[in-house]
Amino acid sequence: QKQLEQSGGGSVQPGGSLTLSCTVSGITLDHYTIGWFRKAPEKERERVSCTNSREGGGNTLYADSVKGRFTATRDTAKNTVYLQMNNLKPEDTAVYWCASDPSKLCSESSFLFSPWGQGSQVTVSS
Repeated sequence: QKQLEQSGGGSVQPGGSLTLSCTVSGITLDHYTIGWFRKAPEKERERVSCTNSREGGGNTLYADSVKGRFTATRDTAKNTVYLQMNNLKPEDTAVYWCASDPSKLCSESSFLFSPWGQGSQVTVSS
């Protein structure tokens, strides 16, 4: 069975950095497409990144709101994906989830992703 276990998150000042991790069990990570989503207060759930399976090219797509600041990476040996978040802004405050994309389409719709990690709170404030 496939499971996603998240760690990381926390509170930082604007301009700071945080890294989220997502360890995936029950699969060979190279064969799967993994996305990161977030839900901020009073906002819709947003896909912040999607990394295609290695056999699909391994490329990553980013939302315009995080492009140039966030980087998604994959450590195949550890079966872990990471979201490195730099130059954080107050508007980045949200709960963040990693999730698998069975369709391997990197859709912007969260309804096509399953299963999901448990979520991590990120708070950016002075």
